[in-house]
Amino acid sequence: MKAVVEIQNVTKVIKGKTIIDSLTFDVNKGEVFGFLGPNGAGKTTTIRMIVGLIGITDGDIKILGHSIKTDFEKAVTHVGAIVENPEMYKFMSGYQNLIHYARMSSGITKEKINETVELVGLTDRIHDKVKTYSLGMRQRLGLAQCLLHDPKVLILDEPTNGLDPAGIREIRDHLRKLAREKEMAVIVSSHLLSEMEMMCDRIGIIQKGKLIDVQLINDFVQGNEKVYEIEVGQKEMASEVLRGLLTNVQVQLTETGVALPLKREAVPSIVKELVQKEIHIYGIKEMTKTLEDRFLEVTSQEVI
Repeated sequence: MKAVVEIQNVTKVIKGKTIIDSLTFDVNKGEVFGFLGPNGAGKTTTIRMIVGLIGITDGDIKILGHSIKTDFEKAVTHVGAIVENPEMYKFMSGYQNLIHYARMSSGITKEKINETVELVGLTDRIHDKVKTYSLGMRQRLGLAQCLLHDPKVLILDEPTNGLDPAGIREIRDHLRKLAREKEMAVIVSSHLLSEMEMMCDRIGIIQKGKLIDVQLINDFVQGNEKVYEIEVGQKEMASEVLRGLLTNVQVQLTETGVALPLKREAVPSIVKELVQKEIHIYGIKEMTKTLEDRFLEVTSQEVI
């Protein structure tokens, strides 16, 4: 798949301190890419470099093959972005704001404005003053502003910040729709990991300015092995049997039994062994990890 955004060994140094250290990843058309990291990891700094708000110390960023450093105007033409909060003229209506922003790009017709308003679900309130809008409606108006010039790349820094659950779901659904129907590359930075898990196709994790990993969301959450919980009557005895049987496997006690990483095909032999030792088994289930679980695992490692 052809990359729309290419981050190539990007480094940012501010006052002698390396904020971003040799960052490299691609974002493809039609996908929602989640950009994750703890506070101060460098997410917003990276986004600011992509949209040209701050310079790049070393490396390059390309949008559809155009370099941000050497061909900024052509590169940024393909980008729509909200960095932190969308800013609007509150004394004007939503429609008047969009007319104002449309003047900054050529070829944006009133039909295009109306189509974009309908896409983000603001048709009923677009002629009301922005000061009467809820936070969710302002986020949608900001999204409409980003989409007026039909960008190939949409970048949103904390797009669900301060929204209620209904507003978060609306934004999530809009982004999925844009990636699917418009084949847009969407880059989203957020702290709401449960939302990112439902929204994103791939995620990249950054910590202390370095990229730790980029994976498909399902591959990252599941990891290389699955963990099974076996509900048993005699937890300590079951744990002792399993530790003797599987010397290199970590067996943990849970509230109702024991948990251990296993390949699926190994489950029947484990069950057979426990039954032969007269340990009562009441159930077996695969323990599914959340994005939050995996994120905390990865970012808490001291080796980073």
